[in-house]
Amino acid sequence: MLRPLWLAFGLLTRLPVPDIGEPGPGEQGRSLLWYPLVGLIIGLLLMFIALLFRAMDHLVVSALLITVWVAITGALHLDGLADSADAWLGSHGDRERALRIMKDPACGPAGVVAISLILLTKFAAVQALLGLGELLPLILAPLLARTMLPLLFTTTDYVRQDGMAASMAAELPKQPLILVLILPVIAVLTLGRGQGLVALLVALAAGCWVRRLMIRHLGGTTGDTAGAMAEIIETAVLLGLVFTPV
Repeated sequence: MLRPLWLAFGLLTRLPVPDIGEPGPGEQGRSLLWYPLVGLIIGLLLMFIALLFRAMDHLVVSALLITVWVAITGALHLDGLADSADAWLGSHGDRERALRIMKDPACGPAGVVAISLILLTKFAAVQALLGLGELLPLILAPLLARTMLPLLFTTTDYVRQDGMAASMAAELPKQPLILVLILPVIAVLTLGRGQGLVALLVALAAGCWVRRLMIRHLGGTTGDTAGAMAEIIETAVLLGLVFTPV
């Protein structure tokens, strides 16, 4: 039962997990059900670090938090963001060209700019939230971003026929997914109350916007665009809670 959980942690983080060998039938799809828990653990680690260094200058702590955030995730979603930016801006509306660009391991200028802007914005937002004494957003952002990923895969066509993400999308079990989506929403609204509601609405709005971009440029999603969605949702939630303090 825990094998899909370890698969989720092994993919989304660089945290040590048991070596379970090759995934069995359906385990890749079931690993998506654990994504919200992975987001919660990432958020708890970030909050712990923020509390541990709360007496330090906010500028330094913000830089430390962003560094740890990237290190925990292995820059997985940043890579997807860069590939998506290169493809969307460099394809000029050509779907096949966009897919080819995404497969290119080199990072183009659009990708570099996208990564730089996202990290800069996250850094500024975290610094502002620390100044307001708000630490809960450090949990809400990664939790909601990774809750949106299984929802994306179950509502959006996967445009590639090969790759690990293709198997995950095809094998995602629909029935338990409802509970997996409901539980994080209840937790966010219960713990965050007004702040949680703002974060949830911002995450949904950002997720819908990115999904619309995916469909317009590709006709569906890929693993890279899913990573881009996660990064954009995290950043949007942080910014939303800076501009709308509750």
